[in-house]
Amino acid sequence: MSLAEEIVRWKEERHAVLLAHNYQRPEVQDLADFVGDSLYLSRRAMESDKPVIVFAGVRFMAETAKILNPTRTVLLPDLKAGCGLADAITAEQLRAWKAAHPGAVVVAYINTSAEVKAEADYCCTSSNAIKIVEQVPADREILFLPDMFLGDYVRKRTGRKMHLWVGDCPVHAKLRPEEVARARAEHPGAPLIAHPECGCASQVLPEVDRVLSTDGMVRFAEETRVPEVVVATEVGILHRMRHLNPTTRFTPLDAGAICPYMKEIGLEDIRDSLVHLQHRIDVAPDVAAKARRALDRMVAA
Repeated sequence: MSLAEEIVRWKEERHAVLLAHNYQRPEVQDLADFVGDSLYLSRRAMESDKPVIVFAGVRFMAETAKILNPTRTVLLPDLKAGCGLADAITAEQLRAWKAAHPGAVVVAYINTSAEVKAEADYCCTSSNAIKIVEQVPADREILFLPDMFLGDYVRKRTGRKMHLWVGDCPVHAKLRPEEVARARAEHPGAPLIAHPECGCASQVLPEVDRVLSTDGMVRFAEETRVPEVVVATEVGILHRMRHLNPTTRFTPLDAGAICPYMKEIGLEDIRDSLVHLQHRIDVAPDVAAKARRALDRMVAA
């Protein structure tokens, strides 16, 4: 029996749903029940009636699933699947920042720990960050964290004054304006789409055709009929884009834009997670209760 067949059998045995982020390995995406961005997967986790959720993503995503589904078992197949961006701010640092700006509204990107979410007023993803910020009353001060590139993009799109935490995604931050210029020269006529976390997105917006979340990139791939698209984000998403639209050539802006955390989980990890019900993700009840308010606002947006 192949690993894939074992996973299918154990999913049925455990009554489990397998969720995979767009940046996961191709073979993981191919076996998942749902593939998408953080917001999409959060919604699918809540809608599923399966008692076990296996999250092929990174730790903050599994924590989010547990907070939104407190009575269900949430498994992260490999505990090494962390997030450099989520590590950019701690709850203690956020409390100190809030103390320096009393009365400010805190908007936390979903790429944060459960403890940080518990200190936030709103959570957001790249696909709804603009909508979330627009919900904040115009007279309120905003603290946006932890990604400064996404925050700068949202600030420019909304016209809102925001304080930005100085953090970034190590993978997206290295995608720079000079790479955009090189891509324009090497792929003339090809539209260039970029994730708002990219170091290039907020600096050279006139040179980027579309700034899109990962879910937005997937929709773009389904709809476009152009011969080639240059994609500025983690390369894992290209597998899904190529599957959805085999007639368009999807070229990475940087073939080395690979998140090591997103590649931690393999099929053996998923099989073992189902067999041994490992590794269970739990969030302290008091932390979960506080974080749930901010997450509910994100999901409802």
